Order: sequence, then structure tokens, then C-alpha cells
Amino acid sequence: MRTTLLNVSSPKKWLMLAIASSFLVACNDSGRDPILGNDGNAALSPTVTEVTPENNSTNVDITNPAITAEFSEAVSALTASDFTVSCDDACTSPTGTVTMNDAGTVATFNVTDQAPLEALTRYTATIHNATSRASGVRIDDPYYWEFTTGRVADTTRPRVSVTNPQTTNPGPTSGVPANTAISAVFSEAMLAETITDASFTLSCEIPCTMPAGEVSYVEGSNSAVFTPEQNLQQGITYTATITSDVTDLAGNRLAGNQGPVTSPSDYTWMFTTVAALPTQPISVQSTAPMDAGFIAVCSTNSINVSFEIPSGVRLSPTTVNEMTFIVVENNEPANAVVAESIRLDADTGSIMTFIPQDLLDENTTYRVTIKGGPDGVKDLIVPGNEMQQDYVWTFTTEAPSESCMQPADLGTAAPFGMLGGSAGMTNQGLLTIINGDLGTTGVSTLVTGFVSEPACMYTVTPLNEGQVNGKIFTAPPAPTVACPQDGTAATEAIAIQARLDAEAAFIALSPANMPGGQNPGDANLGSLTLTPGVYSAPGGAFRIQGGDLTLDAQGDQNAVWVFQMATTLTVGGPGADFPQSVILTNGAQAKNIFWQVGSAATINAAGGGNMKGTIIAQDGVSISTAGNVNIVTLDGRALSLTASVTVVNTVINVPAE
Repeated sequence: MRTTLLNVSSPKKWLMLAIASSFLVACNDSGRDPILGNDGNAALSPTVTEVTPENNSTNVDITNPAITAEFSEAVSALTASDFTVSCDDACTSPTGTVTMNDAGTVATFNVTDQAPLEALTRYTATIHNATSRASGVRIDDPYYWEFTTGRVADTTRPRVSVTNPQTTNPGPTSGVPANTAISAVFSEAMLAETITDASFTLSCEIPCTMPAGEVSYVEGSNSAVFTPEQNLQQGITYTATITSDVTDLAGNRLAGNQGPVTSPSDYTWMFTTVAALPTQPISVQSTAPMDAGFIAVCSTNSINVSFEIPSGVRLSPTTVNEMTFIVVENNEPANAVVAESIRLDADTGSIMTFIPQDLLDENTTYRVTIKGGPDGVKDLIVPGNEMQQDYVWTFTTEAPSESCMQPADLGTAAPFGMLGGSAGMTNQGLLTIINGDLGTTGVSTLVTGFVSEPACMYTVTPLNEGQVNGKIFTAPPAPTVACPQDGTAATEAIAIQARLDAEAAFIALSPANMPGGQNPGDANLGSLTLTPGVYSAPGGAFRIQGGDLTLDAQGDQNAVWVFQMATTLTVGGPGADFPQSVILTNGAQAKNIFWQVGSAATINAAGGGNMKGTIIAQDGVSISTAGNVNIVTLDGRALSLTASVTVVNTVINVPAE
């Protein structure tokens, strides 16, 4: 069994050079290339193809950052002078050692200072020199990228958010084709070297033959893939296991489904196979922008492709990369557009998104090619179903006719799943899980019914104990003698800043700063389907009752929704019954949905349902009511500027940024 690391989510400058050189060679009738030299085979310099943290990423862990650069080919060992990390004059640049992987393709800067990186500080990582092992050619120019640290160390454990085959409870999942690959999508970027054939396994009971396969990790899509070497046996129940040894970039071990989220545990799921799925072609269903369409030049621009694939099957993230998704300017192969990232939609597994590294040029026509055939995009069937031929279309850029929408900047409030202003937070029930941080500017006794780790209990009772997969930030005193690191002046300062940042986002999302909100036609959003944009509540209040609200991104994974209401938000009902949900489709993401609530938000008082987006309310958020055992799931955040946040048997998943 082999383990492969596939990187698809950072600057790909080498792709432009490779396309340009092949174009020049192909167009030279004499067989001599005046640029490449007499033999036409002069070597290109090595280039950086992948970095961690990603360029311009935020909230990078301050204590255990994984700072790496991957190259287009094997390079000679780098030294501390070849790979540096620096910050401006107001801080002290870290010292470190540089190590290489065995293949010579990945360099890692290991911080050796005892003190962590400074909080809320922008750092620049620079590759000053890299020399090809094969040709001796050096990198053309220094390569640098930037990232900003968070306020505190990242302590939230990563989770498995989506699997193929789908995880069912209770399992096993039935009807799984015997010729499928197994995949898992994580809630955040993972440390690739921890995802191996020892940490991602597939097993079955004797007399079944244990399947061998190759394990790959795709950084851009936060996905691990186990590809069997041959078809699985029909009519057999298999168990897929990802062990607790896998970690995120901060070194936090996996919070699986075999224990509480406050402790590391394995993630397992079971499925039963049926006959292999016959080979059938996949196809492009739609594109955004459309063929011969137009797109405004905005920093949030992306190019999106939705696929028609067999039901219950996902695209293989190992085929979503710069070699299968190619964008060129003015139909000239030499003018390839460099991608900041190329990713696969985590929820559907059927939408590819190309995010340019730089703004596209105005009044310019671009050609997009999605590669088909054996070297093109495939699904997770083994061997992968493919497109029969390349799919090609064009679009033209134009100046924006209105301001470009971007997600709200939450600042230091981004890692918080709950923020209770100065009034605290309360949980009732034993089924609550908060995958993120909690905070209040009030004292620790205002937090009740939560545990952030075995020793940090916040007024826990036999009937009320919610698990916090992160930290709790309050004003002094500490909640218990056993938890002296909580409830300090330092944690109070963090809570105060998070509350200020949440308030700043609340103001930025208001009609005063984001005018022109659309009237959706009714204060009741139930049973509506809304495309991206700003929506203002007629009469001041929004509700979702009598049906679910569907948000359609139309294939754009960067699509943003802002809902503005002067007074209340009510989801579910009428009355205390009938939970409702927000449904995301065609690439919509919870991280790009914002509810700006002038007073209070009440979410599914009867329990149950799935809410999406970040709720920032002036006067409190209430999720479910006492006595309900049906779990309410919020993929987003519940942030209150003044009053408390109360939850009953609620799961909150803070979206990955």
C-alpha cells in the first residue's frame, strides 16, 4: 500500500511556464527553439507549487505552525538561509531549521524559538534559493507568501465532515458498488504526513480478503482517498477507519466518532457492497460563468463547473487540479491563468472551482478547458468514469456594475461557535457539541452546562453537559481549581476583542453600510429559493416557517448571502412546533451566509432542523427549548452582542475559512 500527497490549492506558476514552453516548441518549424536553446530541451527552473499555510490565510496557529513549500521537482537540501520566515520591525522574526522530505520535493521550516509566533501578526515566508537536483538550475526569483496568525493557539480538533460511501447511523450503508474508492473530507486542512496507509484503512471479517490500496491526501479539498487495488468483494460489509493519529496543521488530533469531541478518537464507518457499477461517462452539467457569458471583475471571482455523475458517487479529488482545469487568456496557451486554488465542493462532491491568484483583466475573453479522457476528471468509481472528450467554453470579463460582495470580516470572532456578549451561555441536555470556541465578556459562572476538556467543567450537572471542541474564554475567576488557565485576565481580553470584532461585523452588514437590500417578497422565507445577494426584511423581521429556505449558489462556491432585519429572526413554527431548515445547493457554503439580527434570534424551538450561516444578533440567540431531544444543527455561529446564547441539544459546526 502506498501513500500519495496531492497538492492542488496554491500558486501554480510552473503550469504557465510548462504550457508556454510546449506551445513554443510546437510552433517552431525549424526544430530549433530560439528561447529554449539549440536542442529545445533546456531545463526550466524549479518552482513552488504548494505552500502551507496558504497565501493570505488567517488565524494560523501560533504554537505549532506547519510552514512548508513543495516544489515542481526534487531540489537540493535547503538551509536556514534558503528558507526564512520574517515579520515587520514591530516583532521579532522567528529562528528555525529547515528539513526536507526524502524525495526532495517538500521543505519544512521548523520554528525553534521557545516562544510561539506573535498573535495577530502578518508573517512572510520566503524561498530565497532552490536548485534542481537533476539539472542544477536555480529558482528564477525569490518566492514568498504571507499569512496572519490568530489571537490564541488553535485547540479545536479536526473532524470528518463527509464520507464516500456516506456514513449512516446506524450502519452499515447499503448498496455501495464494489468498484468504488473510499474518501473522507475533513473540517479543515490536515497535516498530510499523518494521513498514511496506517492511519486510513479498510477492513472486513474473515473469510473476506483484506483489501490493499493506495492512500492519497488532496490538500486543496481537505480530502483523503483510499483507492483499492482491485474491486471489493460483492455482498461484504467493510469498515473504513481513520485513526486518531491524523492531525490538523496545529497538531490537534482527530475528534472522531468513537468518543467525546474533547478527546481524540478514531472515525469509523461501515458499508455493504453490491455488484460493481458499469462504466458510464460523466459530463459537465453547467458552468458559471456560462459559455459566451460575462463576469464582473471582483476579488471574489471564481470559475465553476458542475458535473453530472452517477447518483451517490462523488468526483475524485485526486483529479481536481491544475492539469484538468485550465484557464487561458485570449485563447493563447502561453497566457495561462495561475490558480490560487482549485477545489472540489465538499457537500456535493460534484462542483469544481477555480479561484484565480490575481484579478482577471477587464474586457478580456478567457477560454476554459476541463480535461476529459484518461488524464482528465474522473469520479470515485475504480477505474474512474471519465468524460469522453475535453469540455471547452469561453467567457468575457467586464467592470463591476455595483460593489463586489465579500464575506463579512469576523476578525478574532471567526473561531467562536458561541459568543454570549456580557451575559454568558447556557446549555441544557447531554447531546450538545460545539465544534469551535465559546466566549463571554462576563465571569465564568455565566457559562453553564459545558465542558471544554475533562478538567474544565462549567456548572455541569448529570442532565446538562455539552462538549466544547475548543476553548472557553471568560472574565475571572476560573471555573474550577482544576482549570486555572481559564477565567483569567488573558481570556477576558480575548473575549472582549472577539465581541468587538463581532460588533464591527454587525455594523458592516447593516443597511447603513450595505444598502440596497432586496425585498424577497415576503417576511416569511419558508419555501423560497434565493440566489446570492443582500436581502432586507420587509417590516423588520424575517422568519422561516411552513417550508425550508433554499439558497442556490448557481455553481459559485464564493457566493455570499446577507440577511438584514431590524428586529427578529424566527426559524421554525408557527408556534413552538415544526422545525425548518436552510438547504444549500449548487455550491452554496455556510461560511458565506450572514444573518444580521437587530434584536433576538430563535432557532427551531421544537428541536430538529438544520440552520446555516453566522447569526450576529444584538439581543441574544436561542436554539431549541428545554426538554427537546431532537438535535438542532447549526453550520455557522451564534454570536450575541449583549444578551446570552442558550442551546438545548444543539450541534454547532464553525465553518472552515
